[in-house]
Amino acid sequence: MTQKTADMGLNEKVSSLGDLKETGWKSVSVKEEMRKNLIARMKSDQVTFDGILGYEETVIPQIQQAILAKHDFILLGLRGQGKTRLLRQMIYLLDEHMPIVKGSIINDDPFRPLSRFAREILQDMGDDTPISWVSREERFSEKLATPDTTVSDLIGDIDPIKAASQKLDLSHEDSINFGLIPRSNRGIFIINELPDLQPRIQVALLNIMQERDIQIRGFKFRIPLDVCMAFSANPEDYTNRGNIITPLKDRIDAQIITHYPKDIETAIKITAQESWAQREMSVEIQIPDVFRHILEQVAFEARSSEYIDQKSGVSTRMTITAMEQMVSAAERRALLLGIDKTQIRVSDLYHIIPALTGKLELVYEGEQEGAINVAKLIVGKAITKVYKNHFPDPSKRNEESPSIYEPIGLHFELGSELILGDHINDEEYREALNEVKGLQTAVTGVMGETTNELDILAWMDITLEALHQHSMLGKEEINQSTRYTDMLGSMLDQLDTSSGYDLE
Repeated sequence: MTQKTADMGLNEKVSSLGDLKETGWKSVSVKEEMRKNLIARMKSDQVTFDGILGYEETVIPQIQQAILAKHDFILLGLRGQGKTRLLRQMIYLLDEHMPIVKGSIINDDPFRPLSRFAREILQDMGDDTPISWVSREERFSEKLATPDTTVSDLIGDIDPIKAASQKLDLSHEDSINFGLIPRSNRGIFIINELPDLQPRIQVALLNIMQERDIQIRGFKFRIPLDVCMAFSANPEDYTNRGNIITPLKDRIDAQIITHYPKDIETAIKITAQESWAQREMSVEIQIPDVFRHILEQVAFEARSSEYIDQKSGVSTRMTITAMEQMVSAAERRALLLGIDKTQIRVSDLYHIIPALTGKLELVYEGEQEGAINVAKLIVGKAITKVYKNHFPDPSKRNEESPSIYEPIGLHFELGSELILGDHINDEEYREALNEVKGLQTAVTGVMGETTNELDILAWMDITLEALHQHSMLGKEEINQSTRYTDMLGSMLDQLDTSSGYDLE
């Protein structure tokens, strides 16, 4: 049935096979139906997969090609790359409603019945055979592959209780209890994490993938199913829980590789779209754009870090939850201080550590402190990377011209210190940053006098952290506060504390 047919509301008027014949409705395979609907979408410039960002030139064209070719396919990629979300959106390539023989468990086509139940009704009632309509949602099924999945779950089995209650022989077709795939006849069936299926269970899929039929307990009957099959999987070298058997690989028509966002701008859009940052709250949280860039750079740094197991991957869910944690850190500060507005600070970036540690698999697992230290290291690298995209590299000294950082370093060398933290409101935060001599001048000299105050304060805060990351300022974290000091003085204090001697 075409989309036009559904729009005509025939599902409300057609209740028998005779009525259906009068409409001129024609039966097509599910893959042909998906192909036609995809072509209609592409011709009208309608988005095929809504809300999927970063795949416009890579993954989505390959999926479209697979559907146009009427192929089954598998999405192969690391965790958090949107594989399941992509597969679930295939539902919108189905017609809104589809007619079946009323009461059929396997969505029997009124013109091409498969089950004994449907064939007998059509033989007895002819054009009076009752018709019911199923929605596209009812035609979509998915199964998360787990080690305890059985052939009965997917294909079906003989139900002795059903046979006994209906006084049927166990060899009778009506004694079969169909599994998920036959019940998905004329629809889409998805299996997520395919390698987790035991090899003997994967073997049960071979006939469906090639011959398009099922066999149960060796009975001599054939049910040519009409199913679009799609799968998702992590790379086999990561899962270590199983492999996709070679014969099944051979029967999957297309293997499509997914990937993480390839640029910061796309990653920012994904996080903005998926995170719960724009929420109803009693305070206003201002997020300077630079913090959005740093947050995404954290993921990019993690995906190239020698401390992180790259076979595991770094999910895009990490930056989504990190954004929510960062906003919540600012919200918590505002609530505790009794203020109605605040802006994101560098300290809020370090409050996202709990969102990182559970999603980063270390190459060498150790104590919990190890994961925390690696997460802090990655955040520091992200800050440094973004900072040097806009400001001079603090580690490079130019003898011909004075460094913009010299007045800042001199301020701390003369014994001054700066304490920032969640205990101060935005006004006190602004005043504390402005007290650091040369800091505002350095920022406005690069960013320009016309830069808004929100961004100026953000860059001033980030400059201090960048100088610390380049070992030009000392830093000490005490509870919810951060103290910046002269680097040499900080080292002497640490030496004094560790030695137990008074260096004075």
